[in-house]
Amino acid sequence: MGLKIKEWLKDKLPEIKEWASTIIIATLIALFIRSFIVQPFKIPTGSMRETLIEGDRIFVNRFIYGLRIPFTTVRFFKFNYPKRGDVIVFNYPEEPKRAFIKRLIAKGGDVVEIRDGKIYVNSQEFDLPCVKNIYYYNRGDYGLIGQKIVVPKNSYYVLGDNSRSSKDSRFWGFVDDKYLIGQAFFVYWPLNRIRVVK
Repeated sequence: MGLKIKEWLKDKLPEIKEWASTIIIATLIALFIRSFIVQPFKIPTGSMRETLIEGDRIFVNRFIYGLRIPFTTVRFFKFNYPKRGDVIVFNYPEEPKRAFIKRLIAKGGDVVEIRDGKIYVNSQEFDLPCVKNIYYYNRGDYGLIGQKIVVPKNSYYVLGDNSRSSKDSRFWGFVDDKYLIGQAFFVYWPLNRIRVVK
């Protein structure tokens, strides 16, 4: 019996090697794509309603703000810089193993104020279409009435589109550039919500 198995293995060895090499190469390509190019995420909460709702599955462009070496905060080859209005995915500063998604409102050096439900950046109303109809509430240590927040260098001030129930920069402060994962750009599931993220 053992001899038959050995003979069968000997006959099948080239085929097994071919399958194994194909699986290894496919796995390496998938890991490369996920680590450097595009990564899928699932929206867990309603903090970005109505832009993104619970259960939406999205693709995040990981290379647009620079390729990040996996398991580090080192980034190189920046293709673009984060800009106000981008929907970004980042490691939550208070618990870096968790990924959060919010809208970028201000960058290092900007002065932010939430007044009468509107956002002001450097004394100018933040009037991009994506936030035009959102009422922003004064909450948390970094979003009090009459408070002007200066965003530190290499950091971002982010808010959820559902201001009523979003744990964002108003509560915990700023996202350091090293925590940035990428830009959300496409909802691919469910089918009735397929769209570009704006």
